[in-house]
Amino acid sequence: MSRVKTAIITRKKHKKIIKRAKGYYGAKSYRFRQAKQAVMKSGNYAFAGRKDKKSNFRRLWITRINATARLNGLTYSTLIAGLKKANVTINRKMLADLAVTDSKAFAEVCKLAKNAK
Repeated sequence: MSRVKTAIITRKKHKKIIKRAKGYYGAKSYRFRQAKQAVMKSGNYAFAGRKDKKSNFRRLWITRINATARLNGLTYSTLIAGLKKANVTINRKMLADLAVTDSKAFAEVCKLAKNAK
């Protein structure tokens, strides 16, 4: 039986990892073992970051809604409670966008929430 060498496959694997580690600090950018560990770790951070991103944006939207609601004489919690009582289904992302871009429309939404009590 003939001998099978895997140098080509191994080189391809190594090059793929080294390419992903390009720009990393120190030996992590050119030594395979360290690069492999760094790439795996960065992948874990990226995965967690994609999950955190969602809650970070929700916090941002709530902060923006609260700030603009207070200008209209409401707090965030009373605004959301009033909108639920008025059967207005609008998500926080859209509310925050209204708060930033169209203050008149947001003021109308606040009136709806005030009158729903």
